[in-house]
Amino acid sequence: MLSASENETFCRVGPGTPMGNLMRQYWLPVLTSDDLDPDGSPRRVRLLGENLVAFRTATGKVGLMDHMCPHRGASLFYGRNEEEGIRCIYHGWKFDVTGACVDQPGEPEEHNFKSRVAVKAYPCLERNGVIWTYMGTRKTPPPLPCVEANLQQKPPRVDRTLRYCNWLQALEGDIDTVHSEYLHGPAKVDVSTVAPGAGYHSYRNRLRDKLKFAVKETDYGVSYGAYRPAEPGTNYCRIAHFLFPCFTMAPSRAIGACLTMTMWVPADDEHMIKWMLTFPDLGDRSRDPDYYPEYLPDTTDWLGRFRPVPAALNDYLIDRDNQKSVGYSGIRGIPMQDTCVTESMGPIMDRTKEHLGVTDAAIIRTRRRLLEAIRTLEDRGEAPAVDKPELYATRSGWCILPSDVDWWEGSEELRRGFSELRGESATVTVLREPLVRR
Repeated sequence: MLSASENETFCRVGPGTPMGNLMRQYWLPVLTSDDLDPDGSPRRVRLLGENLVAFRTATGKVGLMDHMCPHRGASLFYGRNEEEGIRCIYHGWKFDVTGACVDQPGEPEEHNFKSRVAVKAYPCLERNGVIWTYMGTRKTPPPLPCVEANLQQKPPRVDRTLRYCNWLQALEGDIDTVHSEYLHGPAKVDVSTVAPGAGYHSYRNRLRDKLKFAVKETDYGVSYGAYRPAEPGTNYCRIAHFLFPCFTMAPSRAIGACLTMTMWVPADDEHMIKWMLTFPDLGDRSRDPDYYPEYLPDTTDWLGRFRPVPAALNDYLIDRDNQKSVGYSGIRGIPMQDTCVTESMGPIMDRTKEHLGVTDAAIIRTRRRLLEAIRTLEDRGEAPAVDKPELYATRSGWCILPSDVDWWEGSEELRRGFSELRGESATVTVLREPLVRR
């Protein structure tokens, strides 16, 4: 359980807040390349509690800045995207992608003061279909993190979903591996149809052996291993990570079957965007309505995109008959099952009322690491992993390990980034000698 003040520290992300200051030390995804057309319409963006406007110039540069014109406060969302800048429609003042005022057409030349006016703007970098932004105070931003899914020959599949809750309660759901066997599981388990220890959930042994946990602090955040007996002499092990400031890698597939990164990006204190990068595109499954929900039509509002049709207003389309005989939750699709439970906690969960158990070890350690990072930033001006982008080149997933092999040491080769991908259906087994793939 957290104190009320600690909970506030975690959940508030606006300018000047402790968590907001920490978040701003890192590059965050803000848009995809396809979101902005050269000389196209500006787009509203809400990020870390700030209302921003984004646009792309004719030569391809991306601008991201405060939506309020510093002259009289009119919104630059309505501005004219022209000649390498955005021009306010109120009085014609124009700003380039750095935020500098480059034209004040209504001011007499002898009274022109454009060199002393600027709008707050944030640098952007575009990599493989994803636009990243840095909102910190460094004159020279740190390097982009080595997110492996975003560093391939082709762009990753990008999926985004708006959630009506605080970023941390959404993220904590992704480092809570026990829930996957219940919330995402079947209503009933026919153990005769499930191979021992293998596959996504290891249901066969769930009924007999509860998961055991090991948690490790890393330079990039926190890692955990959750394991139970599989075939005689082996353990089925799920390995996953929290990475600063708001990234996770879940153990949804065999280690090395594909590359994924999930980023729980705060729009404001009570809304966040779940970004999922996946490489390669998983094809039919990723377009399966049982996995990805239908979305409402986009609007131009601050929170007008990536809104699932299943929502609190319609009880996430829960099917009580299905709940009794087919799916444990009665809600269709893993993303919406997660969305339901995290949004049901309220916009900001009151963690003074929770009662954590042994299976919440990764959540407890992640909170501790975040508090330590906030204090280190306040005391020394440093943030973990910011200047070591290579730390993000790690992998998560499940594997089969000999029961007497340490989960961390035994999975070292499999977790190493930029090695061969093994395919969606791969079963990965680590023995004492060389790696065996079958």
